[in-house]
Amino acid sequence: MIIIGDKLVPFEEFSNIKEIEDIKNTKANTTLLFDYKDSLLKYCYENQLSFAVIVSDIKEAIYSNSLSAKYIISKKKLAKKLQKIADNYMYDSKILAIIDSNEELENISKNEIDGVIYKDLLSNK
Repeated sequence: MIIIGDKLVPFEEFSNIKEIEDIKNTKANTTLLFDYKDSLLKYCYENQLSFAVIVSDIKEAIYSNSLSAKYIISKKKLAKKLQKIADNYMYDSKILAIIDSNEELENISKNEIDGVIYKDLLSNK
């Protein structure tokens, strides 16, 4: 299980972005993090950048996987649906459910979701 944002478990560095221009101000070798946006998705794919996308529906997740997102991030209820689709189609992208605390880890693992990301990490956007 992937755990991102926990104080106990080391995790990679993320750079929150909103526009393509924001990428210029990010550190090298960080994973870009953004809300689903066609232009950002396409730019990251074309430039072979490592990125994580916050999605709000299945269609956005399908596009994100097709354009090589490292992580597809969503609320827990949607993550459960996305994981079934990801398993069926053997997605390369990993599905991450947004959680508030480590109290949710057991339930997420029982739903066999690839991993979690803490809401606090996303609120830095």
